[in-house]
Amino acid sequence: MRFMVIVKATKDSEAGIMPSEQLLADMGKFNEELVKAGVMLAGEGLHPSSKGARVRFSGKTRTVIDGPFAETKELIAGFWLLQVKSKEEVIEWVKRCPNPFEGESEIEIRQVFEAEDFGVEFTPELREQEDRLRAEIERQGKKA
Repeated sequence: MRFMVIVKATKDSEAGIMPSEQLLADMGKFNEELVKAGVMLAGEGLHPSSKGARVRFSGKTRTVIDGPFAETKELIAGFWLLQVKSKEEVIEWVKRCPNPFEGESEIEIRQVFEAEDFGVEFTPELREQEDRLRAEIERQGKKA
């Protein structure tokens, strides 16, 4: 099972305040544990929403909205993509994570859909396309 582990933004992260050397070291150690355990697929921090944009869809119309965005508690400051055996296992990993910010912070855990979750609507042709795209992504990653 794959899970997206989402570090929620704070006023400080949205203000562009960088983590301390100690927090970077602690997170590096935690990331090393995840990698050694073979559960970390990806993990990154994100720039503040002031450097981002959103694209709003309404039928065929697309509207670009430049950041910053008002609701800090709904924004993402970083993420991990972890592959584990259960929701309980990912929760145990997250409980071991250093607090990402001074004071209070929040990390959200969301399971990633797998092909079998889509049922019969995910036809053999669509599965073949998905497999082909994943293989191409992997091939491109090896070139980089």
